[in-house]
Amino acid sequence: MNARQADLGRATAAAQAAQPFDLERIRADFPILQQQVHGKPLVYLDNAASSQMPQPVIDRLVRYQTAQHANIHRAVHMLSELATTEYEAARCKLQGFLNAAEAREVIFTSGTTDAINLVMHGHGRKFIRAGDEIILTTMEHHANIVPWQMLAEETGATIRVVPMTHAGELCLDAYGALFNARTRFVGVTQVSNALGSINPVKAMIATAHAHGVPVLVDGAQAVPHMPVDVQDLDCDFYVFSGHKLCGPTGIGVLYGKAALLEAMQPFKGGGDMILSVSFEGTVYNTIPHKFEAGTPPIAAAIGLGAAVDYLGAIGLPAIARHEHALLQQATAQLGALPGVRLVGTARHKAAVLSFVLDGVHPHDVGTLLDQDGIAVRTGHHCAQPVMTRLKLPATVRASFAFYNSPAEVDALVAGVRAVQKVFA
Repeated sequence: MNARQADLGRATAAAQAAQPFDLERIRADFPILQQQVHGKPLVYLDNAASSQMPQPVIDRLVRYQTAQHANIHRAVHMLSELATTEYEAARCKLQGFLNAAEAREVIFTSGTTDAINLVMHGHGRKFIRAGDEIILTTMEHHANIVPWQMLAEETGATIRVVPMTHAGELCLDAYGALFNARTRFVGVTQVSNALGSINPVKAMIATAHAHGVPVLVDGAQAVPHMPVDVQDLDCDFYVFSGHKLCGPTGIGVLYGKAALLEAMQPFKGGGDMILSVSFEGTVYNTIPHKFEAGTPPIAAAIGLGAAVDYLGAIGLPAIARHEHALLQQATAQLGALPGVRLVGTARHKAAVLSFVLDGVHPHDVGTLLDQDGIAVRTGHHCAQPVMTRLKLPATVRASFAFYNSPAEVDALVAGVRAVQKVFA
């Protein structure tokens, strides 16, 4: 980032800080929030699974599909050149969003899971061998466990796990003790999807780098809630999904340091990821194209770029403040109810609140809340090691977004009280 870009960034941040957080105006941008469920106003508190899409993003998708649609990188006609320009402009927006050093360090994928698998195949299968060790944490989503298990089974590598406390905080002393001469890779979630815990990934990355070990950060639950600067974190890989960021489904991002991406082997073969092909051999394309085989999700990438624009206009610091206030309100009100146990009480949390009710299965809680129009997530949240550590089969998870309101927190609390009365 040059001095002019830095000055513009500071000016934008100052302008955002000066703007009031207009919740009603923001809520009006989300058509889905205006509907009713079972005759009750929708209270959507399942944002950790998938956030909702604002009208400007919807409009951008419609504009592309109705006036700009064509395949990219392959033709000289006007529509193809326009679609290519818009697609690559979206990549540049994501570069700015993450503060990546170069646009070519941004790879479009189908989502977080696809991005992690790309790194496992492209980096892991090339550089990890029998006897090597991979460090993961107890908090990882299954998407950041299963691919590495597959690699370990294939290569004879070993997975070592960072433990966590009952409050939902990683044991950093134990993490440091896991490193040895055989450690080759670290995968860590920045924010736990099941607990909301914010992990100290910058410090964890520094520890790994002191041992010469690259780090992949799962940022799926972080990017909707807080500013992310991959250069400041100094992470080697960073992954997330668009649909948790007010964007479309079917699109995600892999950020990787250019040198690491260049050293990786491609995961998928096909069109556009090559410079030349013959039956005697193939020469692969440069990054990022080496990892974007075939026709990419063009509309979804452009939609994700529009989502980044939308969030940037509000300001992620303002979003974080509003969501933290909602989390504090929900924590205080639900925590005060007899028979409600909060799960995950880390000192630093994003806007995710998991809980259980005495004598009531989480699925029953979710079903009854739905009858009141309240959408929450129930189950193990694709984080079964977390549930095993806490000796729970499942939890109820309410996850908040910047378009949620204090009145919706009140509705959640009233709904939980109503569930308790049913089972009293």
